[in-house]
Amino acid sequence: MKKYFYFLLLLFVVVSCTEDVKFNNPAFQGLKDNVFWRANAYKSAVSIEGNFVIEGSLGYENVTLQIDNVAEKTYILGVNDIVKASYANTFSGKESEFSTGTKKGSGQIVITDYDLENNTISGTFKFNAVNSNTADLDNPKVTFTEGVFYKIPITPRALF
Repeated sequence: MKKYFYFLLLLFVVVSCTEDVKFNNPAFQGLKDNVFWRANAYKSAVSIEGNFVIEGSLGYENVTLQIDNVAEKTYILGVNDIVKASYANTFSGKESEFSTGTKKGSGQIVITDYDLENNTISGTFKFNAVNSNTADLDNPKVTFTEGVFYKIPITPRALF
């Protein structure tokens, strides 16, 4: 009787297993003020000014990462206005814009893979961006940590 019970238990375990695998490829995500944030749209391209821009958006929220080239290295934020990160919320009544720049904010963008064959870019980011509206004392800054962009497709022409 024990053998039948174990056999039925094993059969139940095997039959109840399913394939609920969901791939997150490509991806643009991170922790915004310690809350998980994942973009549902993303793109990357060379801007009209000649800088490389990676962008992720979730509804009315936009995160933009800008670097001066696509070399696989670490780019430090808060040093100049070319290498920068920004976050914007365009929802009516809750508009806000945060960015890094010369002596403003801090963080880094790390390019870990620039794949010319598949035309994708991957890396990590983290930043503290300052609110452009200095009168908004409730939200002086926004923080993104543990940010990852993975295999974001690169548009061959300037978009931004």
